[in-house]
Amino acid sequence: MSEDIQIRQSIVVRSRPDVLYRLALEPKRRVRWDPNLVRAEYEGGEGRLANNVLVRFKFARRLLGLSFTAKYGQLQAPMRGGWESVRNVGPLEKLTQGWTFKAMPGGTEVTMTLNGRVRYRWIKTPVERMLHNLVVTTLIELQRQVDAQGAQLMEDMGREMQRKQKEEQKAAKAARRKR
Repeated sequence: MSEDIQIRQSIVVRSRPDVLYRLALEPKRRVRWDPNLVRAEYEGGEGRLANNVLVRFKFARRLLGLSFTAKYGQLQAPMRGGWESVRNVGPLEKLTQGWTFKAMPGGTEVTMTLNGRVRYRWIKTPVERMLHNLVVTTLIELQRQVDAQGAQLMEDMGREMQRKQKEEQKAAKAARRKR
């Protein structure tokens, strides 16, 4: 009766694998940039990223606002990691998410895998579409989060160069007036 859903997407991000590993897998960091998550916190208060640690997630309203508990596993910093739901997640019997980070020249290849088992065949298509959207938006936002830091740096450098050019122009103008 149950149907499996398997989604796998890759993207190349200009960043180091260790930075991406922490952004993608650390719940407190992830909830800041991922629009699909409303809440992500360690169960029992303060915790740290380790195998068999339980984390409570809450999806955004457009993902049915589902709340669930997941258990981290297969953590190998900074190469891979993921989690698996402990109980049912709405119409899904099981939901697992895996990340792999492969260093390459100019960045890191990030692969996100999402596997789910739907309880009923009739709901497979809409849930699969929803999960596919979740994977794509998560990867795009991860790219934006990393590039936002680089974009801010470039913007600041551009302002600094403009300021220096204006100062040089003023100095040249003042020097011409003195002659």
